[in-house]
Amino acid sequence: MNSMATHLQTVDIRLPIGSLEAYLHHINQIPMLTKEEEYELAVQLQKNNELAAAKRLILSHLRYVARVAKGYLGYGLPLADLIQEGNIGLMKAVKRFNPEMGVRLVTFAMHWIKAEIHEYILRNWRIVKVATTKAQRKLFFKLRNLKKRITWMTQQEVSDIAKDLKVKPETVREMELRLAASDTSFEAHNDHDDDEFSFSPAGFLEDTRYNPAQELEQADWTEQASNTMYQALAQLDERSQDIIRTRWLNDDNKLTLQDLADKYSVSAERIRQLEKNAMQKLRAAFEANAEAA
Repeated sequence: MNSMATHLQTVDIRLPIGSLEAYLHHINQIPMLTKEEEYELAVQLQKNNELAAAKRLILSHLRYVARVAKGYLGYGLPLADLIQEGNIGLMKAVKRFNPEMGVRLVTFAMHWIKAEIHEYILRNWRIVKVATTKAQRKLFFKLRNLKKRITWMTQQEVSDIAKDLKVKPETVREMELRLAASDTSFEAHNDHDDDEFSFSPAGFLEDTRYNPAQELEQADWTEQASNTMYQALAQLDERSQDIIRTRWLNDDNKLTLQDLADKYSVSAERIRQLEKNAMQKLRAAFEANAEAA
């Protein structure tokens, strides 16, 4: 163990900072642990929560994370980011690793490493999420791999994948369409000719911010609602009016149930009941006004 620690301290780190190549070169020089060393470090971490042991376990497995991350380069995402997400999965695996299970850490950690990378890809591959459920995520990576060697799937291929993943064939077709689609710029590109029709989403949205009819309608609705509110309040007794105003209509100095209870020398529960009854009367007034309109 002492020779291992000495070797770690002598690893060459005199390489350009921020270089991915330097990072990969560095982690490949970190020696791998034997089964006995891995077990001893895992026990130290589990029983004594030794961070030094966790660091040794993580460092010795960084090369595996990089190897896994390289398998996902086809998604167009930076390798450095894929490695970083995989490292997060490795740290989670080290935290949960039980040396008594009888398996090596690298075997146990693969699930966590891939899971973090998958989540990162699904979050960043498209602006719009292509997979939100567990079944869709399986489909995403299954179809993504198939797309490297085929174009559109045959009905038999769709049926086989649906049966294998226990989903409907329609779900497979839907995911295939999502993968075939591409992100579209919201605004039209400036290099289009003036007379060229733009298919950008912005070209199909109507600007209604300054629509006079809608502004008049909104103003009329606001005025009508205010009139209904004040008319309904006028039908309440003075105490109920005060409760509604100080609890809901007074933005500067709202009172609590207990404040009102102290003011009227009753319990807070009594104030709550009065408030509830008053709100029901106001709601009824608004509903009657809506029906009349």
